[in-house]
Amino acid sequence: MNSKAKIAVFLSGGGTNLQSLIDASHDGRLSGEIALVISNHEEAYGLQRATKAGIDTFVYKIKNYETKEEAHTDLMAMLEQYKIEYIALAGYLKLLPPPVIKKFKNRITNIHPALLPKYGGKGMYGHNVHEAVIANGEFESGATVHLVDEIYDNGRILEQKKVPVQPDDTSDSLAARVLKIEHELYPLALDNLIRGKYA
Repeated sequence: MNSKAKIAVFLSGGGTNLQSLIDASHDGRLSGEIALVISNHEEAYGLQRATKAGIDTFVYKIKNYETKEEAHTDLMAMLEQYKIEYIALAGYLKLLPPPVIKKFKNRITNIHPALLPKYGGKGMYGHNVHEAVIANGEFESGATVHLVDEIYDNGRILEQKKVPVQPDDTSDSLAARVLKIEHELYPLALDNLIRGKYA
């Protein structure tokens, strides 16, 4: 494989993890380049981050197509067009279509703001996760990078890093501490995957 694997990043929001991957690609910590950024929200700030970095973007909404099959075919064609080899989910709140999961098996990653398998699954994203961690009196939380399959937050765990939960934490303060860890962990895990270190 060439030294710069082509990566598509899927996101639904602000895209701070996208930014961490862009930065890592530019400074050599990530042996891949972000070739395409896809979002299900045309207003997602992550699309602006991509445009500022000179990366092509695509808004993908199934409701804009006649059928799900047509939507899936168009998405697959887009990934083919950009010669995508890896997919990184960065705050993407939808399940990927089955054809994408099948084609990119073991080459799709996600970053989750908790220590999976705890606090994963449908509805467990963003502040929902941090509120649940605090409500349950956990002493630690963190971030997890895992492979993606057909079930939310279910695939093989690649990397985890812990942070302490402080007695006076709010969901905002815990989120900020976990996000800092996410930005360190995601480029590392994706780079390791591209380099074949999880075989």
